[in-house]
Amino acid sequence: MSSTEDVIMAIPRELTQNPLRKIWMPCKNGLPEKHISQKRICMTNCPTLIVTVGLPARGKTYISKKLTRYLNWIGVPTKEFNVGQYRRECVKIYKSFEFFRPDNEEGLKIRKQCALAACNDVRQYLSVEGGQVAVFDATNTTRERRATIMRFAEQNGYKVFFVESVCEDPSVIAENIVVSPDYTDRNTEEAIQDFMKRIKCYENSYQPLDENLDRELSYIKIMDVGQRYLVNRVLDHIQSRIVYYLMNIHITPRSIYLCRHGESDLNVRGRIGGDSGLSPRGKEFAQYLGRFIQDQNIKDLKVWTSQMKRSIQTAEALGVPYEQWKALNEIDAGVCEEMMYEEIQEHYPLEFALRDQDKYRYRYPKGESYEDLVQRLEPVIMELERQENVLVICHQAVMRCLLAYFLDKSAEELPYLKCPLHTVLKLTPVAYGCKVESIYLNVEAVNTHRDKPEVTKPRLHYVSQALGPPLMPAAVADQSAACVSSAQSSEN
Repeated sequence: MSSTEDVIMAIPRELTQNPLRKIWMPCKNGLPEKHISQKRICMTNCPTLIVTVGLPARGKTYISKKLTRYLNWIGVPTKEFNVGQYRRECVKIYKSFEFFRPDNEEGLKIRKQCALAACNDVRQYLSVEGGQVAVFDATNTTRERRATIMRFAEQNGYKVFFVESVCEDPSVIAENIVVSPDYTDRNTEEAIQDFMKRIKCYENSYQPLDENLDRELSYIKIMDVGQRYLVNRVLDHIQSRIVYYLMNIHITPRSIYLCRHGESDLNVRGRIGGDSGLSPRGKEFAQYLGRFIQDQNIKDLKVWTSQMKRSIQTAEALGVPYEQWKALNEIDAGVCEEMMYEEIQEHYPLEFALRDQDKYRYRYPKGESYEDLVQRLEPVIMELERQENVLVICHQAVMRCLLAYFLDKSAEELPYLKCPLHTVLKLTPVAYGCKVESIYLNVEAVNTHRDKPEVTKPRLHYVSQALGPPLMPAAVADQSAACVSSAQSSEN
């Protein structure tokens, strides 16, 4: 290093946070009160325990899994604890409904042990591992069992929100029975007969949530798969989000089609973002997409696009009505809009390396992050849950966020989901998840996917001002170059 060069220390931006855990503890004469361990104070932001209520085959597990997936997607750490799964792990082979008879002492003992084991795991998750919401998925059909759960929550400082599903539709009950893991090796008729007897074991002792007797509890009562709702004592933001979500989901069979716009001029030039129109191959894809949708003969299909030119031009070729959503616009790359990755690496080396460290939470200067995009897309998800058949023509980052919701992908996986140009993904909701079909429409396009690079945190070291403008921390220029593969693609 030349003695005439000014030396600066490059200090990288930190993406990680290490918040201090602050627990309020009442004291007496300068010492913590001993009885506090018996009854913890429930803070405003304390963890939430969601408790399902209802007879078997009422969709409680379906609700639990969807709710868990939604809360994790919006950034609320949530985990499901299915007591039935604890029972299946304890009793390896399910024989018959006899196990659930109220006079079966051995069965009753095992079921109580499984519920206790689930509660212990709930405590571990919420109080030790830093979870924010736990879903306790079981029948919980008696007022006594629910009182036990309330005492458990009170002792640990959790809020409780009950979700009861009431359904008398025989077809819905029969469909839920068929998908039960207990009957994977049974024929349908045999499974239904045994399960109906199993339901009878619960019916005599079932005590639904009551408007008068349970008026102090927080709950939502879902009747006949969303035909009616009863909501009582919603106490906080999380509970209101839960109610909002549960009042939007339905079980009507449908398909959701996701695809990106046709290849754009900026895609061809290897530049990210912008608002360019379609390339010749992009226009060809739009025509192919129109024929594909027509061949599918989809009942009452709705078409949604972003407000960007390339998405609108793709939809125009379909020759059907479509709606524009600003929320579906591509992620805002801020100062990096319409740049090539080589240019970003050259002009903003630190930003380039920081994005590789945590692509989900990284926010472009004056732009957005994937985390911001998820929040922007929540109304779209809500409307997708309310609708039946929908085609969404959007962009790579947007499609990744929507796909991550339906496929239950983590924040770490989301920014690297493969959503190639000129490919339609058909999503069909099934029992506890989503079936995915990928249909390539035989029109070539540039590859805009960039695999997750192996990165290490930028090291602090000296750099020379003689490196030239822009004069910003360039300590990681050498390191980031090693982290990144060829940036010939254009993607966000």
